[in-house]
Amino acid sequence: MTHQRQRTGLEVTNITKSFGAGAHALQNTSLKIEPGEMVALIGASGSGKSTLLRHVSGFLAADMGSGAIQVGSNTIQDQGKIASNIRAMRADIGFIFQQFNLVGRMNVLTNVLTGMLPRVPLWRSLLAHFTEAEKLEAYDALRVIGIEDLAYQRASTLSGGQQQRVAIARCLVQHAKIILADEPIASLDPESARTVMDILAKINKEHGITVLVSLHQVQFARRYCPRTIALRMGEVIYDGPSQDLTPQHLRTLYGASVEELLDGTEAVDFATA
Repeated sequence: MTHQRQRTGLEVTNITKSFGAGAHALQNTSLKIEPGEMVALIGASGSGKSTLLRHVSGFLAADMGSGAIQVGSNTIQDQGKIASNIRAMRADIGFIFQQFNLVGRMNVLTNVLTGMLPRVPLWRSLLAHFTEAEKLEAYDALRVIGIEDLAYQRASTLSGGQQQRVAIARCLVQHAKIILADEPIASLDPESARTVMDILAKINKEHGITVLVSLHQVQFARRYCPRTIALRMGEVIYDGPSQDLTPQHLRTLYGASVEELLDGTEAVDFATA
């Protein structure tokens, strides 16, 4: 599981999404992620982070006549229409949810194996029939993230941090070329959050998988992601080096809502700045 995969980037061009009464979740949003990058997406609640990730994965369609989203050579959507073969395109896109999205009654290994469903024959996916080689690959993915000893435990018995690591292993066996992680550490304790971010950084570096991760607190962006894109009310207001996002700089971007993006120590520093 240490080989480099073919690297894939993404490009979002002038995407707009409206939700009733003229409210915009995204407003002419554009960004470009180069193959192999690890980029943070930050913003206060309601800034559009989750909405943007769901557009990139083809879970949501933009407004009619809106721009386009490209992942590698695939056009995910264009002019508000999602590609007809989106299910096949999603095989390249790993999606990590805040609430893990595992099947609690199934064991860990089987949850990881579900990452292979886009690339196994339909009859095998319906029967959940996997070869020994596929089971070994899933076990190897668990070894990469350090929980192979839990392979036959029910997923529901795992801690939040362990469940999120299973979700990452599922992306590995999916052979995802890009991982979209939607607030993957929001519900975790600090130690588990660091472990999950360590693993995402490891697979980005060792496997060449592009990672776009939305984060609620900027200290994780500064520690793990060389580049950060900041959203406010559906618009990109910053795109540059994560290290430049000091509390003072964030105040100019977010005003009174800045403390939502800072941990306790940073909030104190900000208040006394």
